[in-house]
Amino acid sequence: MKVLSLNFITCAAKACKSSSASYPLHPKDAELVQDDIEVNPEMLINVLPRLDWAALRTTSAEIGFPQLPEQPPTQEELQADEKMLQDLHHLLLETQISEGKLVCGNCGHEYAVKEGIANFLLPSHLV
Repeated sequence: MKVLSLNFITCAAKACKSSSASYPLHPKDAELVQDDIEVNPEMLINVLPRLDWAALRTTSAEIGFPQLPEQPPTQEELQADEKMLQDLHHLLLETQISEGKLVCGNCGHEYAVKEGIANFLLPSHLV
């Protein structure tokens, strides 16, 4: 599961639908794998406005990446700063969680991640 994916998912439990604590899901005991993918600057520039930057900063810190700036870089800043572009590419597209858990900050439910695939099926008492 790519780190980019974590920016778009929330806890599936019914009780968590109205809680802001259910997003983002927090990696726990995560084993990270790095893929070697060619940098696509246009894709990063286009996806950046769609990201929840605060959630990305939280996820980045939790998996041990250097702290991201308070505000997302603008399109112009990203085009001018090759290192920032490389760092975001590495975090969002080359890094994935191969094993571990994703934990809801509201209900504490843990979603298992096995072989890079998260299991979002809930037990019947949480549906």
